[in-house]
Amino acid sequence: MKTAIIDYEAGNLANALRAAQRAGLDCFVTRDPEALRQADALVLPGVGAMKDAMDHLKAFGLADALKEEVRKGKKLVGICVGLQVFCDYSEEGGHVEGLGLIPGAVVRFPEGKLKVPHMGWNELVFRRPHWIAEGLPPHPYVYFVHSYYKSPADTPDVVACADYGVQVPAIIEKGHVLGLQFHPEKSGAVGAQIWKNIAAWMNGGDQ
Repeated sequence: MKTAIIDYEAGNLANALRAAQRAGLDCFVTRDPEALRQADALVLPGVGAMKDAMDHLKAFGLADALKEEVRKGKKLVGICVGLQVFCDYSEEGGHVEGLGLIPGAVVRFPEGKLKVPHMGWNELVFRRPHWIAEGLPPHPYVYFVHSYYKSPADTPDVVACADYGVQVPAIIEKGHVLGLQFHPEKSGAVGAQIWKNIAAWMNGGDQ
């Protein structure tokens, strides 16, 4: 099984690659749409603004290729901004159209007592049993860095949330598309276990 780590100039590529390799995934880095079609599974890491992410995906011909491969049933994981581009649109920078793979909008944290961006460790609270929780402690903490989040938080695609003044969808899944708002590659032993669970799923697990 070959997993493509998608390079679309959205940062955090090296960390995601190393974490995926440590978890046992056979990875290669690419921004070639044809290479995506040859891969068995896909990872879309990301740091930064959704507008820049979408602009780069379109410029490299990756936006249409990603949607095409998902329609074929290929497994796709998005991290941080990688999750956000799965949504219908983002309010960041006006109105930015996403890939429309998972319904919902990407909205900014409301003004209040909590600092924005949401930066640091926060607990995952699972809405339902899920294979990605295999081997995790009862109260797993993971590392977040973001100012925007997927809304609403009460849809069937939301697997787990974190509380940061509002309910933040931290793990979402629809079909073969999985999104993580946090950074598993920066989340210590919990993140390493999550990567191992993702690797098992990508390598043909029956979850």
